[in-house]
This record gives sequence, structure tokens and C-alpha cells, in this order.
Amino acid sequence: MILYGIKNCDTVKKARRWCQANDIGFQFHDFRVDGLDEDTINKWLQYVSWEVLLNKRSTTWKQLEASRKEQLNQATAIELMLENPTLIKRPVLSDNAGCMVGFNETDYAAHFGK
Repeated sequence: MILYGIKNCDTVKKARRWCQANDIGFQFHDFRVDGLDEDTINKWLQYVSWEVLLNKRSTTWKQLEASRKEQLNQATAIELMLENPTLIKRPVLSDNAGCMVGFNETDYAAHFGK
């Protein structure tokens, strides 16, 4: 299982603490340190839509030029997320069962049978 995010994100910290407290083994992948590729995003998009994955509430989104935000589709959203990984809603939990975006303790507990 891989938990994707950035280490200083509060929501990612909550997810990491929850996994550790519940003895859920995971590998942490920091977008900023470890990078991100299109194949990984496409794997996630098999389970969630690009609209769920793209965080339009992020500071990065708010700082984008208006022309970059207009006429979005999956291809342009992927391009934006690859250029600016902080546009991805965090964390992304990826395992053999698929992927989950964001952290919700109830959802994690249900996913892991806790």
C-alpha cells in the first residue's frame, strides 16, 4: 500500500497517524520529493474521476492563471496535476483494492475492516 501526499500537509499527517495507530503498513510517497508520473495518475483515474482528484480549493489552484482553469477536461487536468502535484487532493491511498482520495477516519476504518 502506498500513501501519496506531501509531508507537511495536515490531512496527510492525520492519515499517516491513523494508519500507524491501526497497524496498517504503508509506504509514503511524497509528491515533491519522489515525483509523480502520468501512469500513476491514470491508475488512480480507474477508481476516481479527475474532478475528485483535482483540488480546486488549493492555494495552487487559486494562483493559476484563469486561462489554465477554463475548459478543463481529463487530459488538461492530468497535465496540470503533473506540473503542480499540489493540485491533487491529498492524501491518495493506493492499494490492491483501488484508491481513496482524501482522509476520512470512517472510510479508512471501513476500508481496512477496523
